[in-house]
Amino acid sequence: MITSDNSAAAVSVRDLRKNYGAVEATRGVSFEIFPGEIVGLVGDNGAGKSTLTKMIAGDVAPTSGEIRIGGNPVQSSSTEWARDHGVEMVYQDLALCDNLDICANIFLGREITHRSMLGYARLSHDVMMLKAHQLLTMLDVKLPNLREPVTALSGGQRQMVAIARSVAYEPKLVIMDEPTAALSVSAGQPVLELIRRLPQRNVAILLISHRLSDVLSTADRILVLRRGKIVATVRASEVDEGELLHLMAGINVPNED
Repeated sequence: MITSDNSAAAVSVRDLRKNYGAVEATRGVSFEIFPGEIVGLVGDNGAGKSTLTKMIAGDVAPTSGEIRIGGNPVQSSSTEWARDHGVEMVYQDLALCDNLDICANIFLGREITHRSMLGYARLSHDVMMLKAHQLLTMLDVKLPNLREPVTALSGGQRQMVAIARSVAYEPKLVIMDEPTAALSVSAGQPVLELIRRLPQRNVAILLISHRLSDVLSTADRILVLRRGKIVATVRASEVDEGELLHLMAGINVPNED
């Protein structure tokens, strides 16, 4: 893996296209996101947001175009390759195991082990507990006992566990898929505050949300996707919800076709 460098994009997408038969899900999408930057991605249902993020995360193979992660061209459309090269995705359903505790969920699939005297691999529970505590402290995330099963947590706390897991291995890019969709406005605020702290770890964030107020209050830049194309890139500080809605709807968007 290449070490993150502020002079290079964490992710670079060039002329990315995905066709499903005659249907063009994305039509020549290009953008860059840099380390320490939060970029919002907005668009109506069917605009191509899911297809685009799944291609970056390795879930879907593009028809054509190029994706670079930390300067490295993507060589395999697989979630394993993407994760190994620094792409993490926090899915809307969080992908947590309710029967496991907080610590186990943070290390899910990446458990720390040691060899027993008989040569068997055993879970290093104490090491994982210590590292989980250090991670949550560094992120300023306050949760109950780390042995608490995640099923006992609130929706906002579960979201924080999923986000903490996504940054545990120093990724280059974290894709956030509707992180506050299932939360009330008040419950979503601590989650947004956590997202705003993540750039301090030099990680790039791609934030997808239908709550335009969340994107406007959290992102540095916003990409507007319509009918599979980026039709506008705006500074969050320079637009409001009404202007974003106009762009999403295709009002005053020149040369869209």
